[in-house]
Amino acid sequence: MATVLVVEDEADLRDILSYNLTQAGHRVELAPSGAEGLRLAKSAPIDVVLLDLMLPDMPGTDVCRALRADAKTKGVGIIMLTAKGEEIDRVVGFEVGVDDYVTKPFSVRELLLRIQAILRRGSKEDEKGLLQLGTIGVDTSAHRVTVVGDEIALTALEFKLLVTLIERKDRVQTRSTLLSDVWGIDADITSRTVDTHVKRLREKLGTGGAYIETIRGVGYRASETAISV
Repeated sequence: MATVLVVEDEADLRDILSYNLTQAGHRVELAPSGAEGLRLAKSAPIDVVLLDLMLPDMPGTDVCRALRADAKTKGVGIIMLTAKGEEIDRVVGFEVGVDDYVTKPFSVRELLLRIQAILRRGSKEDEKGLLQLGTIGVDTSAHRVTVVGDEIALTALEFKLLVTLIERKDRVQTRSTLLSDVWGIDADITSRTVDTHVKRLREKLGTGGAYIETIRGVGYRASETAISV
């Protein structure tokens, strides 16, 4: 059982999500606004946040940024719910730290599968232990990443992307492979999203970003030999 926080201002949709999540065995917290969502997220352990993009008091992207900036909530899984389907909205969502993206109207069954995919990422990471790539150290059980000993804050999806690349170091990973294996399901997103995530991951890793190589026209590869980025 996981604890799912639903941050959604539409009362009918909140009720539908609450019912279906409860039926699926999850504990549910409900918030009609961004401010209330942030309060609930920081007051009790939350596993996944279902976050509406258009909230009455602040954009969902601002809520996402606040969750990622707080030590207590930086690792929580975040699924953005929105009526907007344009790619630019999706890219912006992923750039601020969203793990997955669902466009309204959506299938409740699909949403439950996406929640399970995020929960599986976390449980698998807990089993793996310690990984090393050059100056990058990863403690998967503690969800910690360091570069030359300095801790780096990553979102859950960025963390999964890094772990996947390190576990497959010296092997080229195509964008389609990364979309399938990192997102966990056949997500309705484009390869541009992979590029956006890798760019952001490199920026956060600083000098450690030099261990992730772009293979032009194919994808990415983690290597023990630092390259120029």
